[in-house]
Amino acid sequence: MLLGIGIMLTVFVAMEGVAWFMHKYVLHGFLWFLHKSHHTRHRHAFELNDLFFAYYGTLAMLFFLFGSDPIDYRFWIGAGISLYGIAYFVIHDVFIHRRLKVFGKTSNVYLKALNMAHKVHHKTAGKYGAASFGMLWVAPAYFRTAHKIVQKQQDRGAIHN
Repeated sequence: MLLGIGIMLTVFVAMEGVAWFMHKYVLHGFLWFLHKSHHTRHRHAFELNDLFFAYYGTLAMLFFLFGSDPIDYRFWIGAGISLYGIAYFVIHDVFIHRRLKVFGKTSNVYLKALNMAHKVHHKTAGKYGAASFGMLWVAPAYFRTAHKIVQKQQDRGAIHN
């Protein structure tokens, strides 16, 4: 069981590298025709880019299916992919893109840095020239900027109190 949880957490961490690679070289590469829906403004609930969520869900389901009788390492790989998918949905779709209106503004430096990095990624509407392809890992420059913003907000709050 402990080994399984270790595999699951390792896969979860590794998925950030997989997501970065896929985003940079596949989504902004030969599958741009599907991903570009994510880089254009629209009013509908779903976009072609959501097919990638279905792809990873299917992949996780297959790992669960083939690794469940008896439970082996494949089950835990599926669990790690699923855990990353849940984090992706909550962070990317709910927090950053507000597909569900659950979160308000944050003063958390990490979340603010993550949001800033994603906004920089979306500044480029085209296939080429984008930056910041990860989902959970944020470059240190964004942390420094986010920290300064939060510090200014806290300083202003102290003045007004």
